Amino acid sequence: MDLLQLQSIQYRVGSQPLLRGADLSVAAGQRVVLVGRNGSGKSTLLKIAAGLLPAEGGIRFLQPGSTSRYLPQEPDLSAFDTVLDYVLAGLGPSDPAHRARSLLDKLGMTGLEDPRTLSGGESRRAALARTLAPNPDILLLDEPTNHLDLPAIEWLETELLASRSAIVLISHDRRLLNRLGQAVVWLEDGTTRRLERGFENFETWRDEVLEQQERDQHKLARQLAREEDWLRYGVTARRKRNVKRLADLHALRDQRRIDKQIDPTLKLDAVAGRTSGTQVIKTEAISIALGGRPIVRGLDLTIQRGDRLGIVGPNGAGKTTLLKLLTGVSQPDEGRITLGASLQVVTLDQTRDSLDNSATLSETLTGGSGDMVQVGEERRHVIGYLKDFLFRPEQARSPVGVLSGGERGRLMLARAFAKPANLLVLDEPTNDLDLDTLDLLQERLAEYPGTIILVSHDRDFLDRVATSVLVAEGNGLWQEYAGGYSDMLAQRGAAPSARSAASKTAAPQTARPGKSTPAPATAPARKMSFKEKHALETLPKRMTALQADIDKLRRLLADPNLYRKNPARFSEATKQLAAAETELTGSEEEWLRLELLREESQGEGLRR
Repeated sequence: MDLLQLQSIQYRVGSQPLLRGADLSVAAGQRVVLVGRNGSGKSTLLKIAAGLLPAEGGIRFLQPGSTSRYLPQEPDLSAFDTVLDYVLAGLGPSDPAHRARSLLDKLGMTGLEDPRTLSGGESRRAALARTLAPNPDILLLDEPTNHLDLPAIEWLETELLASRSAIVLISHDRRLLNRLGQAVVWLEDGTTRRLERGFENFETWRDEVLEQQERDQHKLARQLAREEDWLRYGVTARRKRNVKRLADLHALRDQRRIDKQIDPTLKLDAVAGRTSGTQVIKTEAISIALGGRPIVRGLDLTIQRGDRLGIVGPNGAGKTTLLKLLTGVSQPDEGRITLGASLQVVTLDQTRDSLDNSATLSETLTGGSGDMVQVGEERRHVIGYLKDFLFRPEQARSPVGVLSGGERGRLMLARAFAKPANLLVLDEPTNDLDLDTLDLLQERLAEYPGTIILVSHDRDFLDRVATSVLVAEGNGLWQEYAGGYSDMLAQRGAAPSARSAASKTAAPQTARPGKSTPAPATAPARKMSFKEKHALETLPKRMTALQADIDKLRRLLADPNLYRKNPARFSEATKQLAAAETELTGSEEEWLRLELLREESQGEGLRR
């Protein structure tokens, strides 16, 4: 039986219908992902599901006695003195307080923080703790990974996989959707379609639906042409007998008008500037510290024309500081930075603070000078240019402050892509963007002839765009790896959050010769014991077996009917999956430690 059910939900924004009869349901233990374009009404539908927004039509049913918790995109902590007060206020009468404190600790917070001083990522962590602490029957999560760093995203992914709560999830993180989704609800043009399979099957199914829709539109167009021909030549003395046929004709016209509004095409074309020099940026042993803490230490890095460098690391590692160094905005305490010839830099910042909420969209793009926007060497009317980024003509005179997060992201892209550039610096460009926009952005960046420096916590986006990844190793050390995020994991042996304290200061193998930070001096290596040698030989087999077990358990848990058929087996499989993933992470860390020790031992023997 469904714990939560929405039927034929209707909702209008002003005079425009947003939801025209949307359905949504989730059963006990089921994980449903809700997808659709920015502005399609996903967040509105989730608020109606949470009971925070009344629908204008339709039915909302919540199983009596069931509990639900809603995670908003922008949590409000202003009414609380501390983060702990905010989290505890979300508990029910019988919910234990210790879980709230435990979750805050796992998320790197004490609970004593002042809500007025929190960053976006810290606010999101606090809101996650408040939402997860009660262990509700239903979790309604709106973009839970926004503003989170990679360690927090991977922790959240593991936590949700182990949870027994039913989940309705809105997210642009494709990797998270692939791992969690057991069913997909697609919201388009105010109505919903449902796929009872995992998210990895969604795009193929969606394309089939769109192809069928296109065929139906062609049939509708032919039928409409026949009926209009009949109206012109066939209706004479017998008009009264044809009232129904005329009504059907008007219905066809209305349907045709709606169909023409479906599937607007987003155009993302970055204006390429003049060709830069072959060497774009070169750093030589640069270092910088803030407040006595090393942010960058001894970094040697070369970025060539056409490179796509991804930068990853936990919040607070210094990614923004590093960007300022690489683009010449700041100077290092030590070392030297050389910028290449003929650079034209365009930066897209993650905070979007450069947007003036009181300015209109037109003023933002034109600088307040008329209705024409300069797009490279071409002058275009601002309304036409806004249409390329899916803005309606009437929005041109609307203030920026009324835009949604996804619309603000598209406006930032529109402004950045209008300027000629041969070096794009993108700081968290994927925040709030829908999957269609992300797909197109990835394609355009792949075709872009210039150089890209990208800061992102989106693992799939990094895999598709980056040609190398620069990782914060701790204590100011940065290491570059060839390829995308998955390639980095394969070379590194573990995610940034899973490295042991001992290995953080050791230099990993150089993935891109001549372009990485040199290894710091270390003490003479000791010889490996027999037990360590044996473990190094046997751990790969154990890791392979663990990965096979994990894959098997994930396939089992992907069955949306498992919880209803066999709750005990579902619970047991969830615990087994969490234990296997924990053991695999530990095994990977131990293998990496032993492999580094083996290399150091061999190197010491050769030197002798």
